Amino acid sequence: MSTPVEPALRWFERRGWTPFPFQLEVWNAYLEGKSGLIHSATGTGKTYSAWLGPVLEFLQVPEEAHPERGAALRVLWVTPLRALASDTISSLLLPVEELGLPWTVEGRTGDTTQSLRAKQKNRLPTALVTTPESLSLFLSNAGAAELFSQLRLVVVDEWHELMSTKRGVMTELALARLRAICPSMRTWGVSATLGNLKESLHALLGENFQGPEPALVEGSLEKRVIIDTLLPKNISRFPWAGHFGAQMLGPVISAIEESGTCLLFANTRSHAELWYQDILNAKPEWIDEVGLHHGSLDRAVRDEVEEGLKSGRLRAVVCTSSLDLGVDFSPVDRVLQIGSPKGVARLLQRAGRSGHRPGVPSRITCVPTHAFEMVDMAAAREAVKLGKIESREGINKPLDVLAQHLVTIAAGDGFEYQEMLREVRTSYAYRDLSEQEWNWTLEFVTTGGSSLRAYPEYQKVVLRDGRYVVEDQGIARRHRMAIGTIVSDAAMSVQYLNGAKIGTVEESFIARLKPGDKFLFGGRPLAFVRVRDMTAWVRKASNLKGAVPRWMGGRVPLSGELSNAIRDELDFAKNGELRSPEMQTLHPILELQARWSEIPASDEFLIESVFDAEGHHLFFYPFEGRLVHEGLAALFAYRISRLQPITFSLAMNDYGFELLSPEKAPLEEALEEGLLSYQNVAEEIILSLNAVEMARRQFREVARIAGLVFQGFPGSHKTSKQLQSSSGLFYDVFARFDPGNLLLHQSQKEVLEKQLEQSRMTTALLRL
Repeated sequence: MSTPVEPALRWFERRGWTPFPFQLEVWNAYLEGKSGLIHSATGTGKTYSAWLGPVLEFLQVPEEAHPERGAALRVLWVTPLRALASDTISSLLLPVEELGLPWTVEGRTGDTTQSLRAKQKNRLPTALVTTPESLSLFLSNAGAAELFSQLRLVVVDEWHELMSTKRGVMTELALARLRAICPSMRTWGVSATLGNLKESLHALLGENFQGPEPALVEGSLEKRVIIDTLLPKNISRFPWAGHFGAQMLGPVISAIEESGTCLLFANTRSHAELWYQDILNAKPEWIDEVGLHHGSLDRAVRDEVEEGLKSGRLRAVVCTSSLDLGVDFSPVDRVLQIGSPKGVARLLQRAGRSGHRPGVPSRITCVPTHAFEMVDMAAAREAVKLGKIESREGINKPLDVLAQHLVTIAAGDGFEYQEMLREVRTSYAYRDLSEQEWNWTLEFVTTGGSSLRAYPEYQKVVLRDGRYVVEDQGIARRHRMAIGTIVSDAAMSVQYLNGAKIGTVEESFIARLKPGDKFLFGGRPLAFVRVRDMTAWVRKASNLKGAVPRWMGGRVPLSGELSNAIRDELDFAKNGELRSPEMQTLHPILELQARWSEIPASDEFLIESVFDAEGHHLFFYPFEGRLVHEGLAALFAYRISRLQPITFSLAMNDYGFELLSPEKAPLEEALEEGLLSYQNVAEEIILSLNAVEMARRQFREVARIAGLVFQGFPGSHKTSKQLQSSSGLFYDVFARFDPGNLLLHQSQKEVLEKQLEQSRMTTALLRL
């Protein structure tokens, strides 16, 4: 007896595949009209579990019932990275072509050619692979409701990457709009590394979801992950601090030689540049066999490296998180992680880049850059074994994203007051949006708010016949140019004098260079010539000596789960249980620590006091990550200084922080007076740090997303200094004349939540 999934089973059989139970579960759930979330290890076939549902649905209907077979947009596939689009399109086309469906599959991202964009204005494909930004761009055009009226399915790929970001909130709002246009539409999320699955499903489907009971499908296949560490031969000569790891170059080269194809993940772009250069210095004959891949390199350079991986031409690629997600590199059989993975989910995600085929184990080898990172690596492996993966928390009510979305919809088909309020509240992020917050945001996009009423350029949306619309085409055009929530320092193109583009680098780095200065970029020695039109013109340099750009955003802090696992690992070590090769290798250092000081148990807090020529040092070891320690250091300094006037210098890393003072601090008295108290943390953090200046800088991001500042048209982008100046001016005006401005409050809240991780800091103090 034939079943609805029979065509998929036959197709799998022809290709020599056997579907996993979770794939069958997803296909049947989709055919029953359900939405849901697919959670399974990387390389276990999640793409086809989501894709074959609509394919089977189409095949169920007799041919004569399809008057316009393949003519309407049926499936929207949202991916967080443009780089994933072409690879996803290839995967989706395979069953379409082999099963003979009259479907078209195309992409629409920032990399889409103008000719294809023009074609898509008149006719969209059956399935469209796009990004959150490009989806919002579609919604900003008149006729968006008609465009999406036949939509059957939206797939949100790599949902864990979007959920805890403003891009995720933008996606939630777009999904709410699509459900309003097409109520019968199904939504499926695809994810590999999530700790809070029910909340993630709720965020994907929104509040008061209408439809059959959604499905939470976990891959029953336990993909084997091998996690090991390259251990130094002589721990006594291995650095106790540092971040490069050049001592491990020899073992890394040996690991590459004994493997087929390798990915070497570095946590920062500058780190990747240095490792790439050191490998080639040691093995110059590998010049055509080793590649470099990070987000600042030109798209064409990255495409060439990705093609080299797929074809097996490259034996190794040094990369950053630019290759963390979804691109299928089946030839990769081993991953090397340079330095601490900083998080359990990140380690698993990167491990999944190898053995990217069902049934094939993934292998990741960690490479410590200093001794203590071996604790991180042992702890991460234990956390993976126990299934302790980080949760991704959604962002609650960012009004800058809401303001941008309202202008987007007003520039398209427009909206009515109550109808739009109901729609916005169906999204998880705005489920408890108050009437006051809604009215304030609506007033902001229509009048500019109480302090900008006199300026027409901030009156973007107007009310006409009960409908909010954008009438000024100049405003609409500028808004479409600025859609998105990714805000970073202004990037300058790096280009040879003969015209070949290499990539982009942050303006702050280029600003420090003088003509003739050398720097390393894209694995090439370059000499700086001049800046013109937001482009850094360069020529090839004769040698490799020079600076390496240090990109912003490179400081990845320890996650909460990994922090907990590290404390547990030290607890076992304190009791003489060295449960892993890493901890056994560290035994001499741990023994020294126990002799000179203490190894803290999981229920103990270690504070060390040292006096030397520099002054009085207090070292605190909460093991909570750099961001939490930055706030705790300032908080402790503030609390101690209230007892005795004293000046501190602060320093911190992922394991602890230091307070250095010229005279001895009253530590014992401070502990008795509530140094570790978790009461009034938010208020005291604002007093202990220059929180106003931090909020002022954070306001630049809020102002850009909300549309207060415009980055400029292509070829005439404003510099980061200009943007900071513009947003700073708005901040000062609002602080003086409109202190109730909700965007001001949002920037202050984001400083505490994003930059200082206030909730995690409070939890840490409660534990301490």
